[in-house]
Amino acid sequence: MFVAPANTDALLTEAQGQSLYTKLIEQINKDFNLANEGIDFPLSTSPDELKIQLHEKVYRMIQYKFAEYLNLLYIIDVNETEIKKLDGSDIAELAGQVAFLILKREWQKVWFRNNF
Repeated sequence: MFVAPANTDALLTEAQGQSLYTKLIEQINKDFNLANEGIDFPLSTSPDELKIQLHEKVYRMIQYKFAEYLNLLYIIDVNETEIKKLDGSDIAELAGQVAFLILKREWQKVWFRNNF
């Protein structure tokens, strides 16, 4: 049964522990490219780098490309209810929370594909 990790660090640790970290990076790259938001994380990207760069990408999209940001969330299929629960008063904080929701959804896809 799929149980979503509580935070980004736990998620990335779990992905590495199940040897699915590179699949997670591939899924992120694929979905961002489907949304025409070219992102190309090398498979050698460390979990810390991935966390930082994804946060920065989401932050920039919220600030400068809001329509594309919404399209990305739709393509990745991030839970709309969870997005609506977030406090948008601090954009940097919001970007970190959204980056986690993106990672969580991408991890769910990778995990299901691997286990079923």
